This record gives sequence, C-alpha cells and structure tokens, in this order.
Amino acid sequence: MSAPSDAPPLWDTPVAYRLGVAIAPCAGDTELADAVDEAARAAGCAATFAEATSTVAAELAAVRALRAQGVDGVILLPAPGSDTVITELLRLGTPTVLVEHIATRDDVDQVATENVQSTIALVEHLASLGHRRIAFVGGPAGYSATDERALGYRLGLGRAGLPWEGRLVGFAGAGGDAGAAAERVLAQWPEPSALVVADSSLLPAVRHQAWRRGLRIGEGLALACHGHCPATPPITAMTPSADGIARTAVRLLLARLGDPGRRPETVRLPPRFDHHRTCGCLS
Repeated sequence: MSAPSDAPPLWDTPVAYRLGVAIAPCAGDTELADAVDEAARAAGCAATFAEATSTVAAELAAVRALRAQGVDGVILLPAPGSDTVITELLRLGTPTVLVEHIATRDDVDQVATENVQSTIALVEHLASLGHRRIAFVGGPAGYSATDERALGYRLGLGRAGLPWEGRLVGFAGAGGDAGAAAERVLAQWPEPSALVVADSSLLPAVRHQAWRRGLRIGEGLALACHGHCPATPPITAMTPSADGIARTAVRLLLARLGDPGRRPETVRLPPRFDHHRTCGCLS
C-alpha cells in the first residue's frame, strides 16, 4: 500500500478510474486492502491507498489526501462516529462505498459481512456440543459489527434455550483492552466452558487470559471467532470473504460513477464457516 503525499499524482498507465482506498492497517483489514487492489485491477482501475487508523481525525485526513490526489471515488472502512467524514464526501460529490462497518444511513453504498445469523450459528454450534455457559467478548462499542455480533450471540442463546447473563459478556474499551474483558468473563463462577470472540484482533489477548487460567483451548475452553484467524492451532471461525467484499465494493463504486443518481445499495455477504478443533469437536 502507498500512503498519499502532497506531490501531484503520476498517472502513467491508462486506466478507467482511480479509486482511493482508506483502510486501517490491521491484519484482517490488510487482507481486505489487498483484495480491493486486485479487484480494482481486474476492473481496469488503479487503487491508491491511505492508511487510516480507527479514529475520525485520521480518517478525515486520509480521505482529504486522497481527494487531493484526484481520485474518482473512495472506498472507506469507517471508524466509529465517522458520519461527518461520510457526509463531507457526499456533500463534495465524491462517489463513496463503505466496507465492513455499516453506517446507520441510507444515502451511501455499503457492503459488509453478515453478522447476526452467522453469530447465531456459532452459538448454536457450541450449544449442540453440550455447552451451557457460553461467554462473549466483543470489540469497542460503536462499531456496527460489534453490535450485530452481540445481538447474534444473544439470539443464539435464545434459540438454544440458554439464558443470557450479562456477567458472561465483555467488551474491549476504547483502547481495545480485550484482555481485561476476557479476564472478567473467564473469572465468573461457574466459569464458562465456551467463548465466542467477536473479532480476530481480540484473539491474542483472549488466548493469553485462557493460558493464565490454565485453560487449554479446545479442551478446557471451547473457542469460536469472527474474522481472519491465522492462528496455530486453527480457530473455528466465521471468516469474511475479503475477495467478495472487495469485488462488490468496486462494483458498487463503478456503478455509482456510471450513474451518480442511482439508489444506494447495502449488500451483506455471508461469511464462511471454518470448522476446527478449538470448538471442542474431534474433527
């Protein structure tokens, strides 16, 4: 990925459009960024990237730098509270597509992973293995994905005939302290026998807390997760389709460029269930 600079852009190769992409540089998001780059090339376009951390100020600086480079449209992974950034892009007439974190508005194109039904499926899978105390650790509040997965967790408990207990639910704070959230839920008594983690970025802290308590993943504690999980051993997970999201984002942006007045779309793509032994299954 290349960060925008103040220098005039050098467009050497003829392409249909120049697409600006603002995505935070985390592990799963890096995979998404690579997929967007490939999807843009496949569509005869070029992508210029701006690394935006998960803050509104950094995001605003990134999209302004991209616009200064003369991009034709923007693909944005929005931070919590970034309505002002989105509104500015739309007010300036910049074709925009949001990816992975759905905004509560209907005036912009969006594509994201389906979160509610997929989390229900994770909870029901754990319950089918006999787990009756299933905990949940989510990311910071304000992300639509966190809220949707928390809802799916609660609905999954209901479908499995299990009660919802607030003490078995923990959220990382604004600083992303997943370790403290995991420590709280794992310290409950009776302790949970299974844990749903809402995002793969939380896994290192969660696994460390399990290790501190002497819990062996897949035996003493069943574990399932959302996101890209390049861990050893492999984690049972709902894995988003980075390629599918990227292709859809590029398609939506090209459609908006071709017809600025078209009705905005919101697309949900189902994740893939990757089944491994960390959920307690033998195979």
